[in-house]
Amino acid sequence: MTNEHKGSPSGQARRKEYLARIHRVMDFIEKNLDRELGLEELARVACFSSFHFHRVFTSITGESLYQFVLRLRLEKAASQLRQLPDKSVTAIALDCGFSSSSTFARAFRASFGVTASEWRQSKDCKSNRKGWEEGTGSSAYGDGCAERESSDGETQPRSDDMNTPVKVKEARSIRVEMVDAMPVAYVRHVGPYAGDAALFGRLFGTLMRWAGPRGLVGPQTKSLVIYHDNPDITAEDKRRISACVSVPPGTQAEGEVGIMEIPAGKYAFAGFEVDSSEFGAAWAWVYGKWLPESGYQPDDRPCYELCLNDPSQHPEKKHVVEICVPVKPL
Repeated sequence: MTNEHKGSPSGQARRKEYLARIHRVMDFIEKNLDRELGLEELARVACFSSFHFHRVFTSITGESLYQFVLRLRLEKAASQLRQLPDKSVTAIALDCGFSSSSTFARAFRASFGVTASEWRQSKDCKSNRKGWEEGTGSSAYGDGCAERESSDGETQPRSDDMNTPVKVKEARSIRVEMVDAMPVAYVRHVGPYAGDAALFGRLFGTLMRWAGPRGLVGPQTKSLVIYHDNPDITAEDKRRISACVSVPPGTQAEGEVGIMEIPAGKYAFAGFEVDSSEFGAAWAWVYGKWLPESGYQPDDRPCYELCLNDPSQHPEKKHVVEICVPVKPL
């Protein structure tokens, strides 16, 4: 009988390896929601046998593989229903991986408690899913640059008042440009994150302690946070974020540090200088003011936040950030 347990160093390392494999599968699923996803294929992505993979996935995530795929498809559809008013419900259903509009209609109503058309027409529709919360939506973005650990190990704190009503803060600059694919190393968190500055400090601290000794931190390194889920739709305990740093092509994943690629394409970059309470207002301006007037619509790629300064060095302790939203013509 072994003396190792999950609290021991070797037990922790093994759990991190399991988490890394599950996160890799989640990323693969997210990129391939529009097609059939079989157990054998996903098990190969995770490097588990198909016999054990489903049980491992369910034990770690709290959802069956089927439930996870269905939830992501429904949440993607729910976002498109709001963001793409001219796209038909049937087209959205098929693009999100449903075999027919009738299959989608039944699943959507069972999950959200309303029809897809009712959801599209009313922004006040509520979901009957367990764990759903009504919130300010955009204010759940924008915590990524709140607290991060620099390469010298110094934590940069931030204090949030999440009860402050979200206002609109206009960007100092905005541009739309094509960008190349960018490989990044990441540490993933699943669960609540809004206002939790210490959480982001731990995520970036773990990442920098891995990247620094490997010579991966330099003047050209980009620090960013990817928001994988729409906080208006995804229940708080299911929201996924990735604290990231850019890395050279070919960098290998190790333990809990994964590697993924931010897809190439057209992005809008909105520049802000904000204090601790203004991140939600910045995101609200991008989605509520600029996008509707821009001639663009959000694309399916993840949005993210670029962290451009050390706020502790700013004379007013402000954060210089760019909110990066994937876009395509309206």
